[in-house]
Amino acid sequence: MIDNIKPKEATSIINSLVSGVVPKIGVQHITVGRSEEINAFISSLDDVKNGHSMAKFWIGDFGSGKSFMLHLLNTVALKQKFVVSNADFTPDNRLYSNDGKSVILYSAIMDNIAIQTKPEGGALQTLLEKWIEQVITKTAEENHISLSEIRNDQYLGLIQNSIMKTVNEITEVGGFDFGSVIVKYYEGYIKGDELLRRNALKWLKGEYKTKTEARQDLGVREIINDSNFYDMLKNFCKFFVSMGYSGFMINLDEAINLYKISTAAAREKNYEKILSIYNDCFQGKISNLFINFAGTKEFLENERRGLFSYQALKSRLETNKFETLEIRDFAQPVIKLTPLDHNEIFVLLKKLKLIFDFNYKVELNITDDEIFAFMEEMFNKPGASEFLTPREVIRDFLNILNIIRQNPNVDKKQLFGEIEISDERPNDLVMLDSIEEI
Repeated sequence: MIDNIKPKEATSIINSLVSGVVPKIGVQHITVGRSEEINAFISSLDDVKNGHSMAKFWIGDFGSGKSFMLHLLNTVALKQKFVVSNADFTPDNRLYSNDGKSVILYSAIMDNIAIQTKPEGGALQTLLEKWIEQVITKTAEENHISLSEIRNDQYLGLIQNSIMKTVNEITEVGGFDFGSVIVKYYEGYIKGDELLRRNALKWLKGEYKTKTEARQDLGVREIINDSNFYDMLKNFCKFFVSMGYSGFMINLDEAINLYKISTAAAREKNYEKILSIYNDCFQGKISNLFINFAGTKEFLENERRGLFSYQALKSRLETNKFETLEIRDFAQPVIKLTPLDHNEIFVLLKKLKLIFDFNYKVELNITDDEIFAFMEEMFNKPGASEFLTPREVIRDFLNILNIIRQNPNVDKKQLFGEIEISDERPNDLVMLDSIEEI
């Protein structure tokens, strides 16, 4: 059996992988063939803990394991006491915009904030209240007031001043409004005013659409928008570190959606924002921030639409010229995820079979030889060399296990023979690739 797996993790793994997505929890139980990448990542985490910042680009084909890798990085970073968050680029959000698409990305990041005790996300409120309790305790000690007494209304102003003073010490751009909103959250927290707490959270998550509405609800002059959301992320990074966390790690997946932006000027503005983040991280302008981007080879290397179309990024992200398939450099900003070999896939499928049995409380009669037979059928199918991905192998294998579980007398060999290989790339990307070739 897989060591130390929890029933909740097993269910998440099986249900997510059958649906073709990466599980939010438990990915460490199905990790194979990525030890060198993880060891290098842990070394980078140590640097970020010590006050440096980092930007990494995880590059691989569709279904090759980029999203899986980001979730694995989350698991590692949470154990190292980082605050982490994940968000996907979509057609409706991006890093640079003037029509609200950047603040949508920001809101997704804030919604998905996770800590070790809340690895599935939604931890922003928990963190706020933990920080407020730290401020209350410190203020009580400094003023020789008991912890029970300092929560009385007569000391509200004292705590408010402490909150503003502490926030001003750790923030730069937008710090006053940031602090004012946390003060409002504290008022709601102490007085049991749920509406005030919700409004403060709404502001911090970038969900106010107009300054007028925010001023009416909270008395602040500004809102988080497309132009200042990145400054607010940096403020939160400092906020989390001031609480005793190691840093803030943000994972941004599906970067191919930046490649697919239709206008060259808009794409360039987004790549310019990536350059700005990259420079901030490596020039020491921000501390304890780790940002990971995940995308395809096209997103990185295409010289008409990808990052390499922006010369300043190309010069920074080109592969170490001394690297080969056998001699890898995991310290460089770009990590190219090589496909799992057949032995690694076999080990992965064996792990999945054990987790499947544990989840459904069964012991399916499927041997190692039959797993090999399944793999042989898949890898010898027409189109396998061009289109087959680990995601498709995993999904088909689990689908077959489900059939066997519910139909114990089914002919496995016949099931294996019915496997078909398809091109999983999105249709719009296939069309874009065709246009590029013309």
